[in-house]
Amino acid sequence: MAVAGRLHLVGSIPLDSSDAVFRTLAAELGPHLSRIPDGETGERSRWVYFQRQMLLDHPAMEIDPTVPPYRFVQWDGKLVREIEQVRFKPTVDPATVAFETGYDKAALASWEVFRCLRDAGAIPNGVRFQVSLPTPQASGYLYVSGPARETYFGVYEHALKNALANIVAAIPAQDLTIQWDVCQEVLAFEGYFKDRPPHYKRQIFDMLGRLGDAVPVDVELGYHLCYGSPKDEHLVQPKDAAILAEMMQGIVAATRRRIDFLHIPVPRDRTDDAYYAPLKIWKRPEGTRLYLGLLHHDDDAGDRARIAVARRFVDDFGLSAECGWGRTEPGRLPGLLKGHRVAAEAW
Repeated sequence: MAVAGRLHLVGSIPLDSSDAVFRTLAAELGPHLSRIPDGETGERSRWVYFQRQMLLDHPAMEIDPTVPPYRFVQWDGKLVREIEQVRFKPTVDPATVAFETGYDKAALASWEVFRCLRDAGAIPNGVRFQVSLPTPQASGYLYVSGPARETYFGVYEHALKNALANIVAAIPAQDLTIQWDVCQEVLAFEGYFKDRPPHYKRQIFDMLGRLGDAVPVDVELGYHLCYGSPKDEHLVQPKDAAILAEMMQGIVAATRRRIDFLHIPVPRDRTDDAYYAPLKIWKRPEGTRLYLGLLHHDDDAGDRARIAVARRFVDDFGLSAECGWGRTEPGRLPGLLKGHRVAAEAW
């Protein structure tokens, strides 16, 4: 039996337009979804990489000549890319700087497409439009040099909240989902960033709480926790779900308003009890849905195995992939959709 909300899609989809994303997802998975993202197409297909260009073009910013390029390396030592990092120009007062992130313009353009398709019956009534937004730490850890980073977090948070305000002012609350994408924070907890500050946990939870509380209470709110997928592979291979459980607990404690859902990843090879065991002691708030990102491409048997193990430690959960699909090979999309549909129908 189809149940809306049984499946969750993190955000990015390897298609050319939001129209194609909405039509495809509604046709293939519609009965199992309670929210649909716009696919983060175009310049957003590489997640926050387009924010780097925004920073390079900004008159208040410059390449920091005092630090070497940042080496972005994944778990197996493979170099993803080297990135020159930016800072505020020495003559600039950061308090006067405003960033235009572009997330509000993209969301409002996609909302018009979503609304028209829903009015035409291509998207079921009651399905929400999902907007996935990064945190300040996403671009901050990647593109901003260490000495400027903490100041940047505050300036960029202000810019994100402005974008969020424009989104919630234009889209009815009952039609909208806001998902905060939490990636660099997870990597910081894992020790990936060697220059994380001593107060990184408090910094992260306070910031995620403020972002959650900026979302009006009638708008659906979720957090997606992530290990990164720039090459469609994790940047860090987690030992188990202990850090994710700790982070979910901290986010819930820091956020005053209701959290409607949380999403965490599950690596493909984790069919062992050890990965899921920390979730058994996680104190889930009443009314908060947990999505486990345990569905993987072309692995129906593995999906069933991961679901069976997870059920021993989590009473109730929804199903999802580990991350967005924007960096995956586009030819995998039909298989991903089929795998999600098979898992949802067998649930």
